[in-house]
Amino acid sequence: MTTATYKEASFLDASLPLIVLIILLSLSVYLFGDSSSSGPNQMALFVATAAAVLVGLKNGYHWSVIEKAMVKGISLSLGAVLILLSVGALIGTWMLSGTVPTLIYYGLQIISPSWFYAASCLLCGIVAMSIGSSWTTAATIGVALIGVANGLGLSPAITAGAIVSGAYFGDKISPLSETTNLAPAVAGADLFDHIRHMLWTTVPSMIMVLILFTIIGFNADAESNIGRIDEIRTALDANFQIGIIQLVPLFILLAMAIKKVPAFPTVFIGAILGAIWALLFQQQLLATMIDSSMPVVLATIKFVWYTFFAGFSIDTGNENLNSLLSGGGMAGMLNTVWLVFSAMMFGATIEKIGLLRKFVSAILYFAKSTGSLITSTIATCFVTNVLTADQYMSIVMPGRMFKEEYERRNLAPVNLSRTLEDGGTITSPLIPWNTCGAYMHSVLQVSPLDYVFYAFFNLINPVLAIIYAYLGIKILRLTPPESVQNTVIAK
Repeated sequence: MTTATYKEASFLDASLPLIVLIILLSLSVYLFGDSSSSGPNQMALFVATAAAVLVGLKNGYHWSVIEKAMVKGISLSLGAVLILLSVGALIGTWMLSGTVPTLIYYGLQIISPSWFYAASCLLCGIVAMSIGSSWTTAATIGVALIGVANGLGLSPAITAGAIVSGAYFGDKISPLSETTNLAPAVAGADLFDHIRHMLWTTVPSMIMVLILFTIIGFNADAESNIGRIDEIRTALDANFQIGIIQLVPLFILLAMAIKKVPAFPTVFIGAILGAIWALLFQQQLLATMIDSSMPVVLATIKFVWYTFFAGFSIDTGNENLNSLLSGGGMAGMLNTVWLVFSAMMFGATIEKIGLLRKFVSAILYFAKSTGSLITSTIATCFVTNVLTADQYMSIVMPGRMFKEEYERRNLAPVNLSRTLEDGGTITSPLIPWNTCGAYMHSVLQVSPLDYVFYAFFNLINPVLAIIYAYLGIKILRLTPPESVQNTVIAK
């Protein structure tokens, strides 16, 4: 049995698929605008994958090897796909059950337009920190906040930026978060040392973010929409049973998340609870929406079943309210699933044929100082997010690639683990074809290209980390015994 020999990729080899991808994605946005994620981006990723495959074949990789890597890459995203489908079902049933309408109703009543953006960011941060999930936060509190913003006549893009900022701040400092556990595991750091070290960049960033959202909020003109708010609240009251009891599915879901029940069953149980609550508390609404030609029980079951896979829509006679309460369903997530599969296929291909390693070796050649090393790590995490479209890959791959260099320079592991989060976790929702960016688009109905300039936390935090690196602020060194011990372990 002969062992296959592969030619090492040149820098030109590594650049070709990336150049193809950048050109096609830019053209996709130019030609198709907001609908670029509904097919054009997927085709761009397929063509860029074809370019990477040609490079691999040129360098001696057999098609079967590349295909196996593609299948493995796609399989890594299946957990996220299950969550996506469950979130689609959850949004649909929570619309029908009155859970989301109740959140919107109370939100319009108690949140002042001037404080809305800052309050949204802070609320999402608290919830995400409590449950350790930016995705669940966006799918529950985030969806309601987008509805409230529309009711107040405020910007959905700025609101989405506030939701993403808060959700990723809370996720990042929560010991329940998967990425917060993954980064120190890859870097060889202690979890709570890692969280404490992150506070030096996350807390100042969040303070700046809240100040920015407060300034924007006080300059927002929402006073002219008072009549519209009253109209929406009246229509909500007329079409749904509104009350605290409708929020029980939300409280149960948050409790399961805090108890660390895995995300997929947590969200799907939340969707089932929404359906049960609809049957118990929205019978009057269901009576107006079911097929009157069928027996009531069968027609009700059919309609609730339909909501799981096709989502919910309602005609209240109020156009604003109709748009607020239409959406969800598993079928509505299939376009995002297509995007995730396409992106993971591309990422797996370029990883298998060694194109990312080529970029990192070139970067390390120029990273002479600690500041440039940390900046290079953040840049690599971001590029990995762009190329592999997965935040876990943006932590694991750069972590493996840079770990030895951090040890060689006598830098404590928490420096690397914090940097992996600053560059990987934080930037993932800013990229439309990344699993996180695609997810946020599907849930919030706002494109990352629209909210990217308002996701202040996700923009400020990496910049602050780079400033700290060059100024030497909170860059921890290994003590001599630790350094020797790590060297022995590495050997």
